[in-house]
Amino acid sequence: MTDIGLETVAISGSNGGPDPAGVEKTTVLGREDAISGRLQLRGGGQLLGNFSGQIECDGDLLIGPEAHVEADIRTVRVTIAGFLRGNVVAQSRLKITNTGRLEGDAKVGALVVQEGGVHHGVIRVHPEGVPEREDQIIVDSTAHPGVAAVKSIPDPVGRVRKFWGEFF
Repeated sequence: MTDIGLETVAISGSNGGPDPAGVEKTTVLGREDAISGRLQLRGGGQLLGNFSGQIECDGDLLIGPEAHVEADIRTVRVTIAGFLRGNVVAQSRLKITNTGRLEGDAKVGALVVQEGGVHHGVIRVHPEGVPEREDQIIVDSTAHPGVAAVKSIPDPVGRVRKFWGEFF
């Protein structure tokens, strides 16, 4: 097994993006390889070995069935067929296959979990799109002219829990 420590790896368009024929290439970490650090993929990627750190992927990311990944991931779509410990932000979709295991929180546009897939943590599904920041705010400029008051977004789930909690 190869162990390489990296600060930043940026995959150029020649490795991670479409080639002149228009076919998108995929960056692959082999089954017997191990890398730690920050990985930035400009296209799709497949992690089949061991990785620890942070991953940013502009395309589809596959964590293979024998992979062991301990990383925070930000991507468009991710399929977990192996082990992932870390937080995930998937703009489009998170898929956990029947051999996949996710230990961590996730914010996703859509969620697919096959029978046998395991998740420990909190998953927030945002079909309208994953927010860029957790603490989105609304600016209310009608409070005082010339002064912008900041209000938090209301929590409808909390209100429903409180309402139904009175009955149960």
